[in-house]
Amino acid sequence: MLRRRMGRPGLIGTMARTAVVAGTATAVAGGVQRRQQARADDAADQQQMEADAAAYQAQQSAPPPPPPPAPAEDDLLTQLARLGQMNQAGLIDDAEFAAAKAKLLGI
Repeated sequence: MLRRRMGRPGLIGTMARTAVVAGTATAVAGGVQRRQQARADDAADQQQMEADAAAYQAQQSAPPPPPPPAPAEDDLLTQLARLGQMNQAGLIDDAEFAAAKAKLLGI
């Protein structure tokens, strides 16, 4: 028959107990840390989604950009000068020049 020893545990028993306690503490701490990290990640994801939604909403509610301006028409003096050059070059005669000038001036 084996006799069971009574009293304090021996060196190997103490080491085994210490290893079990340390392993359990490490496992519990790791689980807590993983849960905390998961919560922090979820909160960050939620904040990012809210920021994205707000940016999308702002983009949708913003008025569309104005259309590009139409090309500026030549001013009256430039058009008259061009008519004068065409008349001097012989591209239009005096009657056509007078009619175009009257049309530009609204006469």
